[in-house]
Amino acid sequence: MSTTTAAADSSTQPVLRELSFLDRWLPLWIVLAMAFGLLLGRFVPGLDTVLSAVTIGDISLPIAIGLLVMMYPVLAKVRYDETRRIAADRRLMGLSLLLNWIVGPALMFTLAWLFLSDLPEYRTGLIIVGLARCIAMVLIWNDLACGDREAAVVLVTINSIFQVVAFGALGWFYLQVLPGWLGLPTTSAEFSVGAIVLSVLVFLGIPLVAGFLTRVLGEKTKGREWYEQSFLPKLGPWALYGLLFTIVLLFALQGDAITSNPFDVARIALPLLIYFVLMFGIGLLVSRSVGLNYAKSSTVAFTAAGNNFELAIAVAIGTFGVTSGQALAGVVGPLIEVPVLVGLVYVALWASRKLFPNDATVPHHGSSKSSPSTRS
Repeated sequence: MSTTTAAADSSTQPVLRELSFLDRWLPLWIVLAMAFGLLLGRFVPGLDTVLSAVTIGDISLPIAIGLLVMMYPVLAKVRYDETRRIAADRRLMGLSLLLNWIVGPALMFTLAWLFLSDLPEYRTGLIIVGLARCIAMVLIWNDLACGDREAAVVLVTINSIFQVVAFGALGWFYLQVLPGWLGLPTTSAEFSVGAIVLSVLVFLGIPLVAGFLTRVLGEKTKGREWYEQSFLPKLGPWALYGLLFTIVLLFALQGDAITSNPFDVARIALPLLIYFVLMFGIGLLVSRSVGLNYAKSSTVAFTAAGNNFELAIAVAIGTFGVTSGQALAGVVGPLIEVPVLVGLVYVALWASRKLFPNDATVPHHGSSKSSPSTRS
């Protein structure tokens, strides 16, 4: 059982006491990392210049490294020989594509216009966030919620392919065509296919290949039992170290912009909060209604709710500039997404036994999935 289950169910306190110090207090570490990053960005002069000195696709190199460290252990845990079976599940594939590429962008477009109709820069930035489907951090949230790891990798890979193909077309549709049909102001934006491809290759391709090779070579050399019982428990905590490191740097990079515009941040945050909660709830309930088990339903929910903030920020900066309102909206995305999706991990684990009472994939006491940073 994960840390979040232990926190949500008082009957699991003995299990909670057995978890590592990092796992037991993960939500606290995330909040502290966000606060520390904001303070660094606000009170350390020139830090943003240092962090931005070297970039990969308009993303700071240190942040890119943090993301790779975060994703590699999760992708090393995946049993890749099971992904073909996952990809053949038409309900899973169809529902995920529907939620990610039709419902998600349409919902974000609606919320952006409802809450930011008088602020075109923030509104455009929010719509761009809605178009960038998650390919990175969702693997962490899914792992913490004891979701289906193999399904998550398949869905993230599908999102990556669609991102390359559909991002520019959807941006044109939601920023120019649809507003024109509705009699609303339109926005002109140029999307670099190269930037999108680079984002996918760096933030998914590198850790995916590394994780795949690690499992193949590890199992070939010493067998699956050694790989999953001895190697992965040592590698696992690095996913959370990478997550905390990334959060500190990300918030430090934009700390001054966030703390200098608290009211604007609040205006952007509200529709984002509603978006994350609605997409997660819709994903979980609809998945359950079509007969998916808890593990797959939670995976669908998290992949639908999360967004690729790395790509959204890169596109906003590349198109509108680093000091633009669009870029600020992209930065506020992870500011809201991180704590909200951590909270939704608790919700998923709490709801698992109520919505899936007889499901073998629901995490239980004494399960082998005892810790998000060590379970294999």
